[in-house]
Amino acid sequence: MTKDELRDKALSLPYEPGVYLMSDRHGKIIYVGKAKKLKNRVSQYFQDSASHTAKTRMMVSQIDSFDTIVARSEFEALVLECSLIKRHMPKYNILLKDDKGYPYLRVDQREEYPVMTMVSRVQDDGAEYFGPFGGRSVTQHVMDAIRLSLKLPGCHKKFPRDIGKERPCLNYHMNNCDGWCQPSRSPERYREAMRQAVLLLRGNYQEVAREIEGQMQAAAEELRFEQAAELRDRLRSIEALSQKQLVTAGTMAHTDVVGFYQSEAKACFTVLHYVGGSLLDKDYQILPPGDSPEEAISSLVKQYYLAKQGAVKEILLPVPMEDSELFERLLSENGGRRVRIRVPQRGDGVRLVELANKNAREEAERVTSREERLQGALGLLCGLLDVPSLARIEAYDISNLAGADIVASMTVFSDGQPLKRDYKHFKLRDLADQDDYASMRQVIQRRFTHYLAGDAGFDQRPDALFIDGGSVHAGVVEQQLAEMGLSIPVFGMVKDNRHRTRAMVRPDGREIGISAQPAVFALVGRIQEETHRFAITYNRALRSRRMQGSELDAIPGIGPKRRADLLKAFKSMKQIRAATEAQLRAVLPAQAAQAVYEHYHPQEPAVAPEGETP
Repeated sequence: MTKDELRDKALSLPYEPGVYLMSDRHGKIIYVGKAKKLKNRVSQYFQDSASHTAKTRMMVSQIDSFDTIVARSEFEALVLECSLIKRHMPKYNILLKDDKGYPYLRVDQREEYPVMTMVSRVQDDGAEYFGPFGGRSVTQHVMDAIRLSLKLPGCHKKFPRDIGKERPCLNYHMNNCDGWCQPSRSPERYREAMRQAVLLLRGNYQEVAREIEGQMQAAAEELRFEQAAELRDRLRSIEALSQKQLVTAGTMAHTDVVGFYQSEAKACFTVLHYVGGSLLDKDYQILPPGDSPEEAISSLVKQYYLAKQGAVKEILLPVPMEDSELFERLLSENGGRRVRIRVPQRGDGVRLVELANKNAREEAERVTSREERLQGALGLLCGLLDVPSLARIEAYDISNLAGADIVASMTVFSDGQPLKRDYKHFKLRDLADQDDYASMRQVIQRRFTHYLAGDAGFDQRPDALFIDGGSVHAGVVEQQLAEMGLSIPVFGMVKDNRHRTRAMVRPDGREIGISAQPAVFALVGRIQEETHRFAITYNRALRSRRMQGSELDAIPGIGPKRRADLLKAFKSMKQIRAATEAQLRAVLPAQAAQAVYEHYHPQEPAVAPEGETP
C-alpha cells in the first residue's frame, strides 16, 4: 500500500480502544502498539514525519500494511498488546533479550531423598515451587544459605544411588554438610532436614527455630554436648537468616526501583530490588538506543514484570509510564495482591531512582567503546538532519585579515574521524575585498570542477557539506552546486555568542537544534573547530611570508624573484640574517649578496688610535 492509502485507511478507523499491528511488504509484523483511540493514534504515523524519531521514520518507511483489533476496554487492549508482542517479537518494539523471568526453587517431598533445585518456571508436576526471589545470583544465595544452615548436601551426588560409594567430600570436613553420603545417615533424618528447609522457604522461621531449640535442649539433657553444640550453631544460622529477610515467601522483593540511561550508542534498563529497605539484587539489560525514555520505560516494564510471574509491592520509575494505572491493575490481578507504580517526587524515593539511573549509566558506558559512541553520534546526527548517511562530511570555512590573504579550508571527516590526507587549502583569486559569499561560491566551484573532471584527490563525493556560517552561506553553496548539476545536502553551522556551534541550519533558514544531544553537539563542534583551525593556520602562514618578504623589499637589488630564492634556500628570516656573505653569494649575484649582508651587518665607525685625531 502507498503512504496515501495507509493514511486513508488509518483515517477510517474507529475512535475505539484497540491494538494495531504494522507489517512490512513480506507480511512480517514489525510493530505492535496499543491505542486509546485507534483512529487518532494510527493516523499519526502517516502524517508529517518531522516530529518522529529516526527510529519511527525508519519503521514507517517499511510499513506496507496494518491490521487492527478493537478491544472492549483500554485494559483489554493492554493485555492484548503484551500478549501479541511476546508472540510476534516485532523488530521495532523494544524487546528484552531474555524473558524467561526469575528462577524458582523446586522441592518434591514425595521423593525418598528430596532435593532443592533451581528452575526457570513453575510446572504442574505436584512439586512445591518457591519464589521468585530475584535474579539467579540471589536465588542461588537463598538456596546456599538454607543448605548451609541445615547442613544439606551441595554436591552432585544422587541418593540413594551414591550412598557409601565414596568417602565424604570436602564439604563434610569443612562442617558444611552432615555427610549424607555415608551409610550411617538415615533417610528419615534427611527428610526431616528437607522438611525444615521447606518451612524456611515458606517463611516459617520461628517454627523451625523452636524445633531445633527443643532438639538442642534434649541433647544437652542427655549429655550429648557435641550434638547440642552443632544444633546451637544451626539455630544461630536460622536466626541470622530470619533477621536478614533473605527469603520472602511467594514474592521477589518489597520494592523495585527502575533506572534508565540512553546514550548515542547504548541504552540500559536497570532494576534494583529492595527487601526491608536493603538492596538485595540488581538486574540490567543493555539495549540499542532510539526511543524516548517514556516509551522505553513503558515497553520494558510491561515485558519485564509480565515475564516474572511474581508481584512486587511497589515499583518506582524515573519517568511517568503510559497506562500505569491499567498496568497496576494487571499486575495486581496476576500476583494476587495490590501493586503500586509511581514516580517519586521527593525524599528517599527520588534518591533511589537516581541511584538506579546511575547504575544504568555505568553499565551502558562500561560496554560502550569510543568507536560505538562516535557511530552513535553520527547516527543521531543523520536522524536530526534527515540524511541517509554521513560517512563522508566535507566542511568549509573562509579566513582573511582585513580583506587580505583570503583563503579557504576544506576538511574531511570519514565516519566521524578527521581524514587529514584529504584536507585542501584554497587561496582565493580575483577578490579585491572581503566577500564571504563570493569566496564560498568560488571555493565550491573550484572543488567540484575537479570532482566532475575526476581529478585525483577530488574524486570522492561527500554525503553532506557543512559550511561555517548561516543560512545565506548554505544557500550560496546549494545554488552553486545546482548550477553544476549536483545535489548534495548542505547545512550551515551556526555559532552562539560564545563562538560555539549552537545549531545546524538549512539553506531555507530552518534551524536544527543540537544542544539537546551532547554527543552530536560535541561532534559538530569538533568539525567546526578543526575547519576553522585549518583555515586560520593557512592564513597566518601566508601573512607571515608576506611580512617577511616586505623586510627584504627594503634592500636594493632584491625583487620578488630574489626574495623568493632567499626564503626557499634559507627557510626563514632568522637564517637569512645569520648567513655569511659567502653563503648569500651561493644564492644571489655578488652585488645583491653584498647588499643583503651589509643590510644586516652595517659597518661600525672606525676608532682612532689613542692620541690621534681620526
